[in-house]
Amino acid sequence: MVKKKPAEPKIILEREYIVPLRKEWLKVPKYKRANKAVKALKQFIARHMKVYDRDLRKIKVEIDLNNEMRFRGMKKPPAKIKVKAKKFDDGIVKVELVDIPANIKFKRLKEEKKKAEFDKKAKAKEAEKKEAKEIKPEEPKKEETEEAKEKEAASKDETLKLAKEQAKEIKHVAKDKKVQIQRKALAK
Repeated sequence: MVKKKPAEPKIILEREYIVPLRKEWLKVPKYKRANKAVKALKQFIARHMKVYDRDLRKIKVEIDLNNEMRFRGMKKPPAKIKVKAKKFDDGIVKVELVDIPANIKFKRLKEEKKKAEFDKKAKAKEAEKKEAKEIKPEEPKKEETEEAKEKEAASKDETLKLAKEQAKEIKHVAKDKKVQIQRKALAK
């Protein structure tokens, strides 16, 4: 069976707004102003894009827009901001910044290039792995495998013999030293 990808929601409504924020963020303490600005933006969009029950959880603010609202710090958000809102058929509204600053555009392009290079390298590595797998399946001849098994068995036997000889030598050396120590003790 072929799994179908879920269909991407279609855009029902797309509008641009200049959202006034100052009137709302002046109502709260300075250290809460940027947070209140984001909430005011969501409330404005919910009202104008006709979100069901004005549910703020259905409004998604883009990262660049959020960063722009907090750019000057929490205490001094912008007084107004120009945004583009897109309402999808599943009820979710995505809000993004209309006039993206040049430095952010530059960063986006740079990240896209890095991602493209990374994907290209990943595809090359996958291709190499596939080629390596295609070469490996060739099985060696039965004669070669039998010879290899015999060689392994012979090398194991040799290592066991060497280990036994070394153990015997160590036992004899240790006994000789003990005898000498006892004699010294008796001599005193």
